[in-house]
Amino acid sequence: MTLDPGRLELRLRDEFGGTMGQSRVVVRQAVDLADSGQYREDVGVALTNDVVVDELADAPDGGPPERWNWWIGSLELAYGGYGRFGIRRYRP
Repeated sequence: MTLDPGRLELRLRDEFGGTMGQSRVVVRQAVDLADSGQYREDVGVALTNDVVVDELADAPDGGPPERWNWWIGSLELAYGGYGRFGIRRYRP
């Protein structure tokens, strides 16, 4: 199974609320992360919609961008090299 950007955007809003813009920026970063192959190389599994939603569900709180940055921070601590996938600016 692969990442499906359209479905991921809808799932993010359903699961974590937020605006369309917030979900879209997370999806763009998720696509970039999947395309880089870094997650598959480090973790040993493909980045899928289910993986993204499951990992973001572990975040303490927040909308999609906050949860994404929390997860990316965890990956950065564990493996390094994930900072470039963080969301630096977005409009709440």
